[in-house]
Amino acid sequence: MKKQLSIIGVPMDLGQNRRGVDMGPSAIRYAGVIERLERLNYIIDDLGDIEISRPDRKELQANQRLKNLSEVADGNELLAKKVDEVIQAGNFPLVLGGDHSIAIGSLAGIAKHHKNLGVIWYDAHGDLNSADTSPSGNIHGMPLAVNIGIGHERLTNILGYSPKIKPENIVIIGARSLDHGEKELINELGIRVYSMHEIDRMGMAKVMSEVIESFKGKTDGVHLSLDLDGLDPNEAPGVGTPVIGGLSYRESHLAMEMLSESDIITSAEFVEVNPILDEKNKTASLAVGLMGSLFGEKLK
Repeated sequence: MKKQLSIIGVPMDLGQNRRGVDMGPSAIRYAGVIERLERLNYIIDDLGDIEISRPDRKELQANQRLKNLSEVADGNELLAKKVDEVIQAGNFPLVLGGDHSIAIGSLAGIAKHHKNLGVIWYDAHGDLNSADTSPSGNIHGMPLAVNIGIGHERLTNILGYSPKIKPENIVIIGARSLDHGEKELINELGIRVYSMHEIDRMGMAKVMSEVIESFKGKTDGVHLSLDLDGLDPNEAPGVGTPVIGGLSYRESHLAMEMLSESDIITSAEFVEVNPILDEKNKTASLAVGLMGSLFGEKLK
């Protein structure tokens, strides 16, 4: 991986209903991410946080098909431009969330530099909803759909192009909560999904070996989008949409270690850390530990 990392915080909590996830970037910094990565000999440029505008009270309370659309779109436009600048400068973009709607902006800024960007979506959810299929209207359940060109044009057309990624270049790992519309889309487009069923049967080592091999010779970069709710709530309690029966601490570290050894990851984001729901910053500390493994930390 590139030794120069640019950290971008995105205090976005408008893609869902639970307050607190906007403090995720601060919690991850407090848990020592910069110091951890500097010990691995990375040069860290912390670019601070993207400014996220707040909707007025009436809009916050309105029952919308796409909640807080304007503010989510505006914040992601700013993020996309910042990520674009980071890549143009030759640095590795490391984005800290915030809710998962920020993947709309991060991928918009990243994908314009690749012809065939691969995406690893490490998550309990598919995030493949649209206004037509979403039970809630929460945009944090839509970013993967948006990036394949499905959704409102304010979201799909960030930085002026769509789609950002191809369905055949996506792998979802850890899924265990998919809505009906998401299942239909996965089957229609042939998106690869390693649910907890497959992970339990195959083991994480086999899953990650297949994932890594599937990208070789096919993609010109791989983005890791890691939602902390991909892990079991016992491991990561500080998330807004916990789903029991998730990935373990050890499975997740193994996955990150194997990605580090493969040297295929060209950008990454860690999202959905909510310190209000957490236990003594446990989830943010876990996120930092996973980043350590991803960026080459070893016992010996």
